[in-house]
Amino acid sequence: MLPEAADLPLPDYQTGQSAGMDLFAAIPEAEGRQITVQPGQRVLISTGLRIALPPGVEAQVRPRSGLAISHGITLINAPGTIDADYRGTVKVGLINLGKEPFVISHGQRIAQMIIAPIIRGKWKVVAQLPETARGTGGFGSTGE
Repeated sequence: MLPEAADLPLPDYQTGQSAGMDLFAAIPEAEGRQITVQPGQRVLISTGLRIALPPGVEAQVRPRSGLAISHGITLINAPGTIDADYRGTVKVGLINLGKEPFVISHGQRIAQMIIAPIIRGKWKVVAQLPETARGTGGFGSTGE
């Protein structure tokens, strides 16, 4: 952990059936331990964590539904991906889609992280794809 996160708990699951573990904002004292995010503003918030994932898995960073519904605070790129070979600090790109400024405080739960297996695809060029009942029906083709 980075020094600004030394007083924060490690990410943890809030219930026995939680898929994601909460990530906490690690805001340095030099920044007043809080950041105000204006409507429409994007910010990059450190969690103070550095992780080493085993090969064959990724960490997905996702929004917290309560922040999104109640305040319009969500991730810029949801889900964000942390690759197994990344060794830098885990940071969360947030955006305020609400109509009011929102204050993020040190130690606040700002996102959730899910550890998931990955399957790497291999490309194969073919002359024609196999037929399916859906065919080429795309956006909205199965109903709204």
